[in-house]
Amino acid sequence: MSETSHVGDLQLQLRASPHLKAPDSTPKIMWNVVGSLIPVIAAATWFFGPSALLVLLAATAGAVLTERAFGQRGSLGDGSAAITGLLLGLTLPPGVPLWIAFVGGAFGIGFGKLVFGGLGQNVFNPALLGRAFLQAAFPAALTTWPAATTEWARLRGDNFALPFTTPSVDVVTEATPLGLMKFEATPTDPWSLMIGATGGSLGETAGLLILLCGGYLALRNYLNWRIPVSIFVTVALFQGLLFAVDSARFASPLFALFSGGLILGAMYMATDMVTSPVTNAGAWIFGFGIGFLVILIRTWGGLPEGVMYAILLMNALVPFINRATQPKPYGSPGRAAKRGAREAEA
Repeated sequence: MSETSHVGDLQLQLRASPHLKAPDSTPKIMWNVVGSLIPVIAAATWFFGPSALLVLLAATAGAVLTERAFGQRGSLGDGSAAITGLLLGLTLPPGVPLWIAFVGGAFGIGFGKLVFGGLGQNVFNPALLGRAFLQAAFPAALTTWPAATTEWARLRGDNFALPFTTPSVDVVTEATPLGLMKFEATPTDPWSLMIGATGGSLGETAGLLILLCGGYLALRNYLNWRIPVSIFVTVALFQGLLFAVDSARFASPLFALFSGGLILGAMYMATDMVTSPVTNAGAWIFGFGIGFLVILIRTWGGLPEGVMYAILLMNALVPFINRATQPKPYGSPGRAAKRGAREAEA
């Protein structure tokens, strides 16, 4: 809304605020996130072959088509559905049937985003909510980890299995590094964890590369760096204490940082602007809570991994964290002044 007034030879144009526009928009930020994931996707494809691309495409298709069918007009252009699908795909095993990945993408958008009213109103990270649904609905498929193979073009499982059928391809499976450590007390070479030469989900590849890609987003101020830093420090601290107590039973801090989906979750999911705290103090609390829950679940829980549940649980606490860490409005009276006013009234 604008109004133009003429004063002599001068022309004054009045417009509603804001009068200054930020150089970044929601679509620009979202598509930058998508672009930063390209090296991670390339690494997953290098290690897991064409199955990686198929799973990522299926998960993204489920998210995008659901957004197109039930979302607001033009909402596809902001890139949030594409991010949800890609991040969900990176949390899945390479051999998962494609229809399961598709259903996960659809659930993540439908029940993780649209049911709350759309972009900016969801409570939980949509990709992780889709992953949690698949974990509960199809636990066998979500915990089948294909063994490494030198045949790059070979599918890592029965990706083309029909819905609700038993896969027809026999796949040699192996435990993930976290599973080996938790159930067999067998550590994995840290360098293999850093470069991604291990079994696991698509996003457990190349931890160093994920750090670099997430660092790009932090430099562009597209994520609050305090969240991943607080997660990493908390995990390293508590894991270091456990390692100092019993190094034969508990893994080293370096193993805890680069194993599983911790780096992907810390850099790309915990930092989701909608489901993370808006204050810097809240970001530290949020990251500490995630890191503590990760160690708690990994060490004493029934599952070897705890990143997904840790982030979702802390997502639920974000409104309370925001409320508790809101800065005092400028010019508002302090506690002493309020107490004095109450005593004067009494």
